[in-house]
Amino acid sequence: MMSKKKVLLAALALILIAGVVYGWNSYTNRQNQNLTLYGNVDIRTVNLSFRVNGRLTALNVDEGDAVAAGQILGHLDDAPYQNARLQAKANADALKAQLALIEEGYRAEEIAQVRAAVTQSQAAYDYAQSFYQRQLGLWKSRSISANSLEDAKNARDQAKATLQSAKDKLSQFETGNRPQEIAQAKANLAAAEATLKQAELNVSDTQLVSPSAGTILTRAVEPGSMLSASNTVFSLSLTAPVWVRAYVSEINLARAVPGTKLTIYTDAHSDKPYHGTVGFVSPNAEFTPKSVETPELRTDLVYRLRIIVTDPDDNLRQGMPVTVHFPSH
Repeated sequence: MMSKKKVLLAALALILIAGVVYGWNSYTNRQNQNLTLYGNVDIRTVNLSFRVNGRLTALNVDEGDAVAAGQILGHLDDAPYQNARLQAKANADALKAQLALIEEGYRAEEIAQVRAAVTQSQAAYDYAQSFYQRQLGLWKSRSISANSLEDAKNARDQAKATLQSAKDKLSQFETGNRPQEIAQAKANLAAAEATLKQAELNVSDTQLVSPSAGTILTRAVEPGSMLSASNTVFSLSLTAPVWVRAYVSEINLARAVPGTKLTIYTDAHSDKPYHGTVGFVSPNAEFTPKSVETPELRTDLVYRLRIIVTDPDDNLRQGMPVTVHFPSH
């Protein structure tokens, strides 16, 4: 009886060991075999528009044309913006001259004129004061009336006020303008210069410039159209970067390490491999998209990959299906 139990236990142990060995070998074989994924080419597109409003005068390219970064693609009528720039420049120049005058202060000739006015006012006051003193003596001896004395006093006070005003003006001319006035003039000039810079920027924005190399996909408007800043003029397919969007299952996730080099094939050119590297692995799992047609992955959770194509050419088009081969371990 004990012998039968030992034989049964030995058989179960052998079966368990065989199962573990088989599972390990199967796992190792899966890890060492070539990993093939299926994805689609992903090329970024940009909608191009002017930054200012205006009437479209010319377009230099058409659909299908290849363009370079910095190439001028179209023009708006810039006459209104040129006029605004000239007006802003004239205003800035006027305020610059005004600031220079305020900082320089008054001319020597102007100061001399004010100093002469002070001398004249001083003489008038001295005479009015002397006359008032004489009238005061006569009034004490009752030789003049009180009204005559009052008139002399008023003349003396008026001459004194005129003298003080002339002295204040001379002090202003000799000291120059106040710091607050200079600061205000500088602020006015800075505002005018900012307006001028914006006017110059508006002039340059009447040219539509390609931000990068690519191919014109659509031409949405024609010359003569009145455009606002939000109107799309061209849709541009960028030459670079070119990516492949693919999906990997969890069991193979460890092989999709950023920087891993791999090969990419298209159905149209199955004999010509492209090369790429894994650039991004999504941290979140998702259900397999319908575009992935492999039966074993249709209901599995997968992780999105972004594969950067290092040697793209014009044969790679937006949405094109591709096959991605990982190197074997």
